[in-house]
Amino acid sequence: MARRLTRALTLLPALALAVTAASCAEEVNTGGDTEAGGEITLMREGALTTCTHLPYKPFQYTEDGKTVGFDVDLVDLVAEDLGVKQEISDVSFESIESGAALDTGQCDLAAAAMTINDVRAKVMDFSEGYYDANQALLVKKGSDITDLADLKGKVLGVQLGTTGEQYAEEHKEEFGYTTRQFEDLALLETAVKTGQIDAGINDNSVLYDFVKSNPDVEVTTEFETGEEYGIAVRKGNGALLAKVNEVLDAAKQDGRYDEIYEKWFGKKPETK
Repeated sequence: MARRLTRALTLLPALALAVTAASCAEEVNTGGDTEAGGEITLMREGALTTCTHLPYKPFQYTEDGKTVGFDVDLVDLVAEDLGVKQEISDVSFESIESGAALDTGQCDLAAAAMTINDVRAKVMDFSEGYYDANQALLVKKGSDITDLADLKGKVLGVQLGTTGEQYAEEHKEEFGYTTRQFEDLALLETAVKTGQIDAGINDNSVLYDFVKSNPDVEVTTEFETGEEYGIAVRKGNGALLAKVNEVLDAAKQDGRYDEIYEKWFGKKPETK
């Protein structure tokens, strides 16, 4: 969603994708660099294709057969400004945060509650930050686990490729726990709820959202990691990046961002 450490993946080079659709021609990214104000070329005619990883409620998840969420609504603003529709592709988070999904032309941009950090910024370009987050600890209610110090000899669940996993790995020798990886957030949350693991670490907002409908679990502490989410584009895609920043800035100025934020989090964003 705050999120995510780039893993050691072999990055595929940016490919010049041929138009191979049988029924209609489609514009595709050529892999060349573009500048702010330049022509924006999309993978598919009439669509802004977004890579994300489901579920990560309330940022992106499936409801009644449709992908919805905070990130989805924000990218819809960009698509609307471009005069196209957003199309969402659910891919592995590792392929997003490694830059591979963008480099191989799977999507025009990535919106997956993804934390901006220096490692990821080497393989993709980020928008201005659009959401602040910290890490938090999820446990079964009544477990007497309030912090990492209470996990000595126990198992802490992490989501693969996230900044939560990074934080857990950095501190496990100090506190004497072991970690167990999960592919997605739902698997991690379920493992805590069913007692498969002693605790789970992930972004604060998604864990608080889970607690709302699962009163047998609770968030006992937050870790001040000071993370910011960004929307990512392929490295060098300056034209699309400038458009994303332009739309996000306009939405913050005219109140649309606040409306979307309140819709998904039940309150207005805090002013900095």
